[in-house]
Amino acid sequence: MKVYAVGGAIRDTLMGLPVHDIDYVVVGATVEEMIAQGYRPVGKDFPVFLHPETQAEYALARTERKTGTGYKGFTFYADSSVTLDQDLQRRDLTINAMAQEVGEGGNLIGPILDPCNGQADLAAKVFRHVSDAFAEDPLRLLRIARFAARFPEFTIAAETMRALQAIVSSNELAALSAERIWQELARGLTAEKPMRMFQVLLDTGAASFLLPKSLTVQLTQEETREAWTTYLNVVDSNLEDRCAVILMYLSSQDIYTWAECVRMPNEVRDYSTIFSELMKLVTKTKDSINRVYEAVDVLGWFNRADAWRKPSRARALLKLAKKMDFNVIELINALEQTQLLNTAEVIATISPKDRANGECIRGAIEVARLTVITVVLKS
Repeated sequence: MKVYAVGGAIRDTLMGLPVHDIDYVVVGATVEEMIAQGYRPVGKDFPVFLHPETQAEYALARTERKTGTGYKGFTFYADSSVTLDQDLQRRDLTINAMAQEVGEGGNLIGPILDPCNGQADLAAKVFRHVSDAFAEDPLRLLRIARFAARFPEFTIAAETMRALQAIVSSNELAALSAERIWQELARGLTAEKPMRMFQVLLDTGAASFLLPKSLTVQLTQEETREAWTTYLNVVDSNLEDRCAVILMYLSSQDIYTWAECVRMPNEVRDYSTIFSELMKLVTKTKDSINRVYEAVDVLGWFNRADAWRKPSRARALLKLAKKMDFNVIELINALEQTQLLNTAEVIATISPKDRANGECIRGAIEVARLTVITVVLKS
């Protein structure tokens, strides 16, 4: 029995990047032997085990055969006769099909095993698929798109691009779960160059299957792509900000509809939706020398953003717009001043008979907030 570190850990080590997780493959062992050594089985589709001390995952070397649709439509074969080369041949890219033996102390020993010439493609900065079986797994298209965002200096080999387009033509993307689509897109959004992911989705034809139609149209417009690139270079890399920027030109309804399709987390959906509405407000007079905000519009956005119960979110959205060089200083000042408003004092101005009326209270507070905003905008 031998243990090897495989895939991303070897790739990232060669690239001088930090390694956070290591995938281990065990060659020459049976399920019974693994259990006898204290490993705990956890795999459902194929034998995966947790190390008795580190709890790291160890998988038996395996081969696979396409028997159904989607990325789950495979039958796996794993036993002590499967070789390391056979296991590496089922992987997606040559740069992910390298391995190195793990010594008894857990350190990597011996040469890097590279049957698919991954080191050459790594040096050339090329994404190249390992075998024709690559096109059988639709999830690999999203993985390549996400890799393109993480490693923007890499190009996709011509034959691999054809394989990706074949995945789209096969309609296998329809078999992907909404949760898995969002998981891969989210990882690409927080990578170094998110626009590279969207370019791959466009080039392969997958955008029309995976993204909102309005977003796909916008992605084909050079001016809009350039604007996104500029904005993404200055905002933080957290998922909420990145997603809000990409969806900033979409309507609230389009965002809600797509969020449902890909099971986008509600907090990310709401953040993006409220930001798109902020963009509509601030771009009304974007090119005007004498920008004029209407107090009622500003109050409307504060209410939509639920700024009174979630002030930190409203501030974060305005901060995001400011980083993108939109003139929102007046809105920031208006928010600060309205939050200083003493609502108890406002309620005290209402006649005693109306103080038990919720509508009267809300109306008085609205008027008070509107007055504060008006003063700030005129100052």
